[in-house]
Amino acid sequence: MNRGSGIIMHIASLPGEYGIGTFGNEAYEFGDFLKKAGQRYWQILPLGPTSYGDSPYQSFSAFAGNPYFIDFEILRKDGLLSKEDYETVSFGEYTEDIDYGVIFVEKFKVLRKAYENFKIQDSKDAKKFEEKETYWLEDYALYMAVKNHFGLKSWQTWDEDIKLRKPEAIEKYKKLLIDEIGFWKFLQYEFYKQWENLKSYINELDIEIVGDMPIYVAEDSADVWANPEAFLLHKKTLKPLKVAGCPPDIFSATGQLWGNPIYDWNYMEKTDYKWWVDRIRQSLNLYDVLRIDHFKGFESYWSIPYGDDTAENGEWIKGPGIKVFNAIKDELGDVNIIAEDLGTLTEETIKLRNNTGFPGMKILTFGFDSDSENPFLPHNYEKNFIVYTGTHDNDTVRGWMETTAPKEQVKNAIEYLGLSKEEGYNWGFIRGAWSSIADIAIAQMQDFLDLGNEARINLPSTLGNNWRWRVKGSLITDDLAEKINKLTEIYGRTNKKSNIDSVQDL
Repeated sequence: MNRGSGIIMHIASLPGEYGIGTFGNEAYEFGDFLKKAGQRYWQILPLGPTSYGDSPYQSFSAFAGNPYFIDFEILRKDGLLSKEDYETVSFGEYTEDIDYGVIFVEKFKVLRKAYENFKIQDSKDAKKFEEKETYWLEDYALYMAVKNHFGLKSWQTWDEDIKLRKPEAIEKYKKLLIDEIGFWKFLQYEFYKQWENLKSYINELDIEIVGDMPIYVAEDSADVWANPEAFLLHKKTLKPLKVAGCPPDIFSATGQLWGNPIYDWNYMEKTDYKWWVDRIRQSLNLYDVLRIDHFKGFESYWSIPYGDDTAENGEWIKGPGIKVFNAIKDELGDVNIIAEDLGTLTEETIKLRNNTGFPGMKILTFGFDSDSENPFLPHNYEKNFIVYTGTHDNDTVRGWMETTAPKEQVKNAIEYLGLSKEEGYNWGFIRGAWSSIADIAIAQMQDFLDLGNEARINLPSTLGNNWRWRVKGSLITDDLAEKINKLTEIYGRTNKKSNIDSVQDL
């Protein structure tokens, strides 16, 4: 990864008319904005279909894409929708907030209309897509069809025959739900087609997409249902034996109980980590660079007894370590991966990260709670790191300064970074990241816009108000792009390949 910089902006947070950001015109416009701003990287959150709680880190599939991001205007131009199918539908009251309850009902109504029109066509490209992606698409489409058949309930509550994937049950539901299965395959075809076109456009601007991959998958997912042997599940009931989380610390007296099933790493090793190789391959088809969340879990992971109410009774268990990454390299060659190495950073985790060669992460707002030895202060960085002003799990810079940080830490930040109200505290933080030796510097779009914690994406361990923020389109201006570009030029991070004169006409 060459010296450069980038912006975090999730697809869902893009502006637009239909309740949530999509792969439509606004996404292309944001790519043009990044180019004008001199940026090399566009970092996004996971693109998988979201489940309970609307978190992109709890998905129905590690391979499928989120149908919410399919753009209606593109479907209309492909002859699958008319304006009347969606232009008068309400997708929520506010353009800067995602109402997932409304989106879930209304977006799928429109997408089903598109599917009815699609069935009339004889799409050879769709058939090619199905053949190419069959190794995950068949199970995913069946899983979603059966899930809808049982009122969206978890596969753990389905009738015993299909829960246990008995061959006669698989055949029964494939025949019974043939049209519904076709619908879910259609959605994946459209998702991948629209995304690949957008990504090609962004790459032509000499900008790379940084994707994000959760280390674990959701219990209620096609991955666990279709591959129970790959997880620590009870052999008869298929209930998890152990689940993931984090131990108690200064932030949480009872720890974090994520609830994701733990991998059976012994099984993974016996199969040469095929499931992981397939997952990484698929992810690197979607993205140019892949950030793996909770990288420490490969070195050792917090294993909690299933059914516990807190994470307190967990224990550290050794993970696969370098073996999984050697298997990935043997199959895929050198891969562009960022190790999210935050949290409990042990010597063993550092050694694993160094052995892989993957860059680690630094969060600038973490640098002001101790002394000059704090590893998150820029003078302690090394080149092979990505420095962030903050990520989706953190306060915005303004929120941190005004709301969250103790006064002593605010004082330390002002002194260390030379912050002033004239420059803007947010710009001082961005300058601190951009001027560092770290190869890559990235900030949230909210920090460039100097927004407070009302624009925060996620507050970990909470439900209800996360993943909802959307940017106001009028704030993404040429003046802002020029200001970002100037700062980026000063610190030698600029993307200089070409200039953009106009937005692609979709």
